[in-house]
Amino acid sequence: MASISAAKSGDKVILLEKNNSLGKKLLITGKGRCNITSSLEMDEFIKNIPGNGKFLYSAFKNFTNEDIINMLKENGLEVKKERGNRIFPSTDKSIDVLNALIKEMEKYNIEIKLNANVEEILSDLAEVNGVKLANGEKIIATKVILATGGKSYPATGSTGDGYNMAKKLGHTITKLQGSMLPLMADEKLCQSLQGLSLKNVKIQIKDIENKKKIYEDFGEMLFTHFGVSGPTILSSSAHLLRWENLEELLKNKKIKLYIDLKPALQAEELDLRIRRDFEEFKNKDFKNSLEKLLPQKIIDTVIKLSGINSDKKVNEITKTERQKLVTLLKNFEVNIKRI
Repeated sequence: MASISAAKSGDKVILLEKNNSLGKKLLITGKGRCNITSSLEMDEFIKNIPGNGKFLYSAFKNFTNEDIINMLKENGLEVKKERGNRIFPSTDKSIDVLNALIKEMEKYNIEIKLNANVEEILSDLAEVNGVKLANGEKIIATKVILATGGKSYPATGSTGDGYNMAKKLGHTITKLQGSMLPLMADEKLCQSLQGLSLKNVKIQIKDIENKKKIYEDFGEMLFTHFGVSGPTILSSSAHLLRWENLEELLKNKKIKLYIDLKPALQAEELDLRIRRDFEEFKNKDFKNSLEKLLPQKIIDTVIKLSGINSDKKVNEITKTERQKLVTLLKNFEVNIKRI
């Protein structure tokens, strides 16, 4: 994208790629499908940027979500919108996104050098004037775009070498920390649910000390042996990391994850659904009455947390007990311990 933008401005451009092929990181995004962008309005984009997203207004107005969609379409790739305003290639293949970008580069005669590992950006006191490769080769240039990514996925080339290049030019590098991270949570609870993948759930991360909502999202999540992960959780961590007094709040068990297991139903509607199930299974024990409502993996945990005797006949469950079950399913609580 940087090379395309530079070429459109009239520059002669060389793209230097240290890997033996382009787009290794792009190819693994969206589980190999590539979540290209979102159909949200630009103001909503800004709201979803962790920290101070307002500095991106000018960039977003110069190149919008519609612009990237149109560029891909011009290169033969149609897109589709999925739940949560997510835009994917209609083929469900990230390689097609990469190929569309390569086609765009070819239009502007951008030279691509693979296995070109940049070691240093060359400069004098006034300006940059080229780069030096690891093999000793020097490439003279009037402009250099540093686009190495961060340090998040070394296997794809994101090894953090860009930080050192920038530092040598006099830039200040702030303390590095992860962003899209899984969350450490109540081990006993999460280990009992390890491997359970939940789809189409709503999550909220809350600071219960200050009664504030830190983040909310809708989509997929996963229970692991150490806590929780998955797309919604990874997105939440970027916001949680920036929360004031986070370490103290985590230490005092004041950061909670709440999962709405049935977000499509209001509490009253969920109660009605449970009553219908109970009517169908009225002669069964409570432990055998939730198969239609919940994934098998979570049923034992829900029964335990509900406080309802697992061997109690469904037709003996009181309204108070049933409403407690509704509250549990709409606000399944997980204590977050660490990031």
